[in-house]
Amino acid sequence: MKPRIESTKFGSITIDGKTYAHDVLIHLNGDVEKRKKKLSKVIYGTSHTISLEEAEYVYEEGAGTLILGAGQYGMVNLSEDAAEFFKGRHCQVDVLPTPEALDAWNLAGDGTIGLFHITC
Repeated sequence: MKPRIESTKFGSITIDGKTYAHDVLIHLNGDVEKRKKKLSKVIYGTSHTISLEEAEYVYEEGAGTLILGAGQYGMVNLSEDAAEFFKGRHCQVDVLPTPEALDAWNLAGDGTIGLFHITC
């Protein structure tokens, strides 16, 4: 069952009554885990650019959409390699500031995965 994202503020996100103080990845099956941002940070020196390695980790077979909460001020983006990877998997990527991404996530249907950056 897809979890409901209730709120976000700088430094936190609340999902089904639980508040997380770190970036999160939401899988197709609804499991929530801590984002593995080191996969991008080791390459770009920042977690604000999603690397191909992180894209490969995030993607799940059967995902048709990735909702990327790009931070409270929309600072996160996909690298060209990551964008090509998702395109090659026919997975649409919706990049929105995290507060807007919450609404998109809660309205999204099956086949959606989510990656949410909770700070800048």
